[in-house]
Amino acid sequence: MAFLSELRRRKVFQVAIGYLAVAWLLVQVTATILPAFDLPVWALRLVVLLFALGFPIAVLMAWALELTPEGVKLDVSTSGGKRMLAITAALAVIALGWFFRGHLLPPRQHVALAATAGAASARMMAEERSIAVLPLVNASKDPEQQFFSDGLSENLIDTLSRFDGLKVIGRTSSFQLRDSKDDSATIGHKLDVSYLLSGSVQRAAGIVRISASLIKAADGSTLWAQHYDRPYKNLFALQDEIAQAVANALQVKLLSPEAAAEQDDRPPSGNIEAYNAYLQGLKVERDDGFGYKANQAFAKAVQLDPGYAAAWAHLSGTWTGLAQYWDDDPEAAREHLRKAGLAVDKALQLAPELGIAHVDRAWFLAAGGSDYREVLAECRRSVQLTPDSGMVLFGCSWLLARYGQLGEAIGLRERLLSVEPLVADNYPPHAEMLMAAGRLDEAEKLLSIADGLSRPSPYEHLVAAMLRGDANAAMRIATQASGDQRDLYIALAAQVEPDRAAADAALTTVLQDKALAAGGETPWRSRSYRIAQIYALRGDAGNAMQWLERTRAKPKRGSITLLRQQLLYDPFLLRLRDDPRFIAFCKKIGLPPPSESEALSIDQIRALPSNRQPRS
Repeated sequence: MAFLSELRRRKVFQVAIGYLAVAWLLVQVTATILPAFDLPVWALRLVVLLFALGFPIAVLMAWALELTPEGVKLDVSTSGGKRMLAITAALAVIALGWFFRGHLLPPRQHVALAATAGAASARMMAEERSIAVLPLVNASKDPEQQFFSDGLSENLIDTLSRFDGLKVIGRTSSFQLRDSKDDSATIGHKLDVSYLLSGSVQRAAGIVRISASLIKAADGSTLWAQHYDRPYKNLFALQDEIAQAVANALQVKLLSPEAAAEQDDRPPSGNIEAYNAYLQGLKVERDDGFGYKANQAFAKAVQLDPGYAAAWAHLSGTWTGLAQYWDDDPEAAREHLRKAGLAVDKALQLAPELGIAHVDRAWFLAAGGSDYREVLAECRRSVQLTPDSGMVLFGCSWLLARYGQLGEAIGLRERLLSVEPLVADNYPPHAEMLMAAGRLDEAEKLLSIADGLSRPSPYEHLVAAMLRGDANAAMRIATQASGDQRDLYIALAAQVEPDRAAADAALTTVLQDKALAAGGETPWRSRSYRIAQIYALRGDAGNAMQWLERTRAKPKRGSITLLRQQLLYDPFLLRLRDDPRFIAFCKKIGLPPPSESEALSIDQIRALPSNRQPRS
């Protein structure tokens, strides 16, 4: 009791409580301001360590030093002093143990116990650093200028994507909300972002007028707004000025200038007319696919500026697209592929680190039947260079899945959905990949989202039911299908029915289809391919291979692309994984051995414990 009284007399308790209160407050302040200066995490840890070490020192000084009329004096009694030194040493050990405990515990305990105010603050900052660029309004009232306002919007998306730590929603999802009547909070929720950039653009008489504002999505408050009038020839500098102003408002920094310059899709010469042709090509490409009009626009861009690497890359993509999806004449397809190779080589010669050029080269190599390892290397390089590009994630995920690299493909699809959450067409292919990996619950959640986005996916729902072995659900989905696919879906669904007579009859109905006999089918709705699946499900490898060969031999454009695209993650046809004829067929069309595919067959998927319960 005497010792406690002495502690109170010397105000040790008051000093300890005051020290802890001040230390806690300063740690909170430090945790808040450190992210603004982009300092590493260990900086906050250092501050906490210094306060922890200072605590026993402050307590010891409160005991040993006494303020008297003659000044500060050292006053340590023999017994009390020794006791105080022991207490101080114990406090120091406790303080150090508290600080280092996260480093000594197993990882899960570390995560659970080492959550500090700094970590929470950094997490909040990361969540806030997300933005969607809504399509700039075409204020010129000239529909022919729509490509220009859309192009500026897209350029802002690309430029902001080069700022470190800033999540930027992709063009397709942002443009889904053109002319939306929703309030900012609803738009922010749909796109899962904290900020919105909106505005208008007008081009007239050599002047570009842009109004832009940065809005906090949650409450609609304006953080920054500006109006610009600039000569048209200074367009690129204006784009950079707007992007930098937004980045400053969000406290983010540009990635290395060299890396950012490599991914710039503007002509390095500053040729505005070449840029206009490039923007027109992008618009046509997205509206109508890889057709001749897009090809002509990109060809004009490189004619106006032969040093325009991004335009060369897109030109290569359109040549490859024509060869794969438009050309029925094999000679024309070969010529277009030759031009695609020349164009992408030119792009990479001009900009070796241009991400979009590497993905276009991957597609060119895949279309020409090159070694799949070279295709995969190009894909991985493209993702490394532009990890948040929707175009790169989309293209490379397809190619990785095509060659059986399902884990990587699914990872890229997950990132694609984070930057393009409103693109309904992205959900069913992702669901197919998840199903091939045996992750049926996750796949069905994605299909539900696609349904909510008005993207019905009858085939994918049918596959999910069949993989679960739910014959009733599969037949119900099949009979609800419309058009010329109904009989095929019924025949597929019948193969999981216990009634073999019904399965035989359904197959006979399909085989008697007059359109099938006449060859009247498109590769993307291939009856031949579906019949091969049916025979694989029936365990008839011989007939399955005959129908696969029939699909390959058809002169219709895209047939080989269809086979290459889905064969190695098709759970039905992977029942033939070990059949020598199937192995030889995969090699013939430029695919790796099916044994290298990470996808599962229908039998393997059904055997997983998580998939044994039917979902009606």
